[in-house]
Amino acid sequence: MTTEYLALIRHGSYINGQWHSSDSVFSVLDKATNAQISVVANAQPAQMCAAIDAANNALPIWSTHSGAQRSQLLSNWHTLITEHREALAQLLTREQGKPLAEARAEIDYGAGYIKWFAAEAERICGDVMEGVNANQSMQVVKKPVGVVGAITPWNFPNAMITRKAAAALAAGCTFVVKPAADTPLSALALAALAHQAGIPQGVLNVVVGTDAQSMGRELTQSPKVAKLSFTGSTKVGQLLIKDCAATVKRVSMELGGNAPFIVFDDADIEAALEGAMQAKFRNAGQTCVCANRFLVQAGIADAFVAALRDKVATLSQGNGIDNVDLGPLISQQAAANVHALVEDAVQKGARRHTDTTWNNSAFYPPVILSDISTDMHIMHQEIFGPVVALSTFDTEEQAICMANATEYGLAAYFYTRNYARMQRVANALQFGMLGMNQAVISNPAAPFGGVKHSGYGREGSKYGLDDYLSLQYRCIGTH
Repeated sequence: MTTEYLALIRHGSYINGQWHSSDSVFSVLDKATNAQISVVANAQPAQMCAAIDAANNALPIWSTHSGAQRSQLLSNWHTLITEHREALAQLLTREQGKPLAEARAEIDYGAGYIKWFAAEAERICGDVMEGVNANQSMQVVKKPVGVVGAITPWNFPNAMITRKAAAALAAGCTFVVKPAADTPLSALALAALAHQAGIPQGVLNVVVGTDAQSMGRELTQSPKVAKLSFTGSTKVGQLLIKDCAATVKRVSMELGGNAPFIVFDDADIEAALEGAMQAKFRNAGQTCVCANRFLVQAGIADAFVAALRDKVATLSQGNGIDNVDLGPLISQQAAANVHALVEDAVQKGARRHTDTTWNNSAFYPPVILSDISTDMHIMHQEIFGPVVALSTFDTEEQAICMANATEYGLAAYFYTRNYARMQRVANALQFGMLGMNQAVISNPAAPFGGVKHSGYGREGSKYGLDDYLSLQYRCIGTH
């Protein structure tokens, strides 16, 4: 295995085009081995304030760059990320844990957002309208909202930054991001490549540190920050929304999920099984759009469980750098949280269909549970681990009712070969994104986001710039 990734490691925050150091440091660990990858300067609230000031100072010039100029710089960034794909993937696998093949896919996925918004930067346009009388005309102009603050999670440490930063920069905003302390190296590597791409100082700032609450407070309370974009838990998102109210910030929230995966008895069962494997076990189940509740029509449930068990038995688990299907969870504590959900379900009557046992490490084995009922915690909480929790239903109406019986509304999946049913179910499901006979639904051309307690706002697609632009109406007298 090459060590090309070492050249991308940076040891401190990137603020106003400079790398910052600190007397306080924290370690970044390899999630599979617990070996130290790097020591990183632990930024404090003062560094976050400096980053906000840098972004605010850079805004007047960056916002007046033409769309073509911003597009070219984003394209330069995309090119460099593509050229360093393998090194970025190795770094991501080591600090996050996911298998190397999935890490490569994340680099491609994240770069795709930069490519998409590089093109969108040249397509920002408003309207010219007839006035209500002959002596006036009307214009609607789209303008960048201003400085954007972002807080991103550890499960996709590359892509969760690029899909926010690319849209913000394309719109003419400047950007300050606080990545998760578990996975800061991928964020700093992106900053190093953005610097190399020629993105001006102050336009993109990455502040890394362990005091998330204090640095988040600087983002929410600063009057210089016009918008906050957050990906993470609903509980934290609610607190951030409250904190942003005092300065009336625009907010985008991509929060928790509790995705149902519905299999009707008229489905292509082999396609549904393949989709189940993709929707459940990618990143060891640590995705916000992960299938969380499997709802299978009663007449095919036993056969579905047996076939799924055979597929799960082929999964290999180990160090993500090796050729495995599942890596570790982000921490031993995360695995313990998953285990608690499994044990609660088993104690309340769930049937376990796998023989694997947990060894109290960050590696949690894949588990299949059936006979899941509403009194089990696993039915209502994000599992964030490689556990299938399966219930049965009898009728279409029952499946819809069970699927919607959650405060979350991010993603849902269902399989049927009946086109009329496909439309009925889609109209009835209360989720922002649907996978219909399809389990891989996210891409740069699609609007990513949810409803209800899963948040609001959309990332990606032609709609993805809307949250980074404000409308200015101009009424022009013609005499």
